[in-house]
Amino acid sequence: MKAAKYLIAFVLLVMAGRIQAKPGDLKSSVNAVIKSYLDIKNALAADDNKAANEAAKQFTTALKGIQPDQMDAKQKDAWQKYGEKLRYDGEHISESAEIAHQREHFGSISANLYVVLKAFKNNDASLYQQYCPMVKKTWLSEQPAIKNPYYGKKMPECGVTKETLKAAK
Repeated sequence: MKAAKYLIAFVLLVMAGRIQAKPGDLKSSVNAVIKSYLDIKNALAADDNKAANEAAKQFTTALKGIQPDQMDAKQKDAWQKYGEKLRYDGEHISESAEIAHQREHFGSISANLYVVLKAFKNNDASLYQQYCPMVKKTWLSEQPAIKNPYYGKKMPECGVTKETLKAAK
């Protein structure tokens, strides 16, 4: 009887090891990307290049969770055009110690992520597209209050809200 219990436990353990984790759904994967993007934005707004490095590592990891087989045609088209660009800029931010260089790549991430999010319409919360007239670049924010990631503490309130991406229903 004991041997049978051990054999059953062993078989269950072996089977559990073979079961692969199912990738998350598209909406949760997109929202993981958004969260890490906002962490980059907030780190840059606080002039914290090291926190931006870490958040960018999370960003590139989160991008890997987005599965094209879960997308409709419009989403696939946007992902094919911008997915690799997002990864490229995320890696540059994660590897750079120069906040000016991080901010340069953040501008590209912001523009590309905006297009992807417009196509996906999967954000859990409203996002605000904001614009800095000094650098002529946009970013996305989780709040309507301006916290400029391009100038950080030097000019934290420089910018305006241009558009709101409503939360998906």
